[in-house]
Amino acid sequence: MFFKRIEDLRIDKDKTQQQIADMLNCNRQVYARYERGIREIPVSMLIALAKYYRVSIDYLTELTDISKPYPRK
Repeated sequence: MFFKRIEDLRIDKDKTQQQIADMLNCNRQVYARYERGIREIPVSMLIALAKYYRVSIDYLTELTDISKPYPRK
C-alpha cells in the first residue's frame, strides 16, 4: 500500500531517507520501498512515524486530512 504522506512529511522536514531509516532502525532501501509502496510498512513503524511527525496514523494513511493526533484520555 502506498502512503504519499510519508514521503511528503519527510521532505517537508528536510530529512533524507537515510535519516528517517536511522530513526526507524531500518535499512534505507527498505524505507524507500515503504515510501514507494513496494513493501508494506509495519504498524510499529507507522506508530513511530506518527510520533516523530506528531500526526495521527489516520493522517499518515490518508484516512483523514486532519493532521493533529487524537487527544489522549
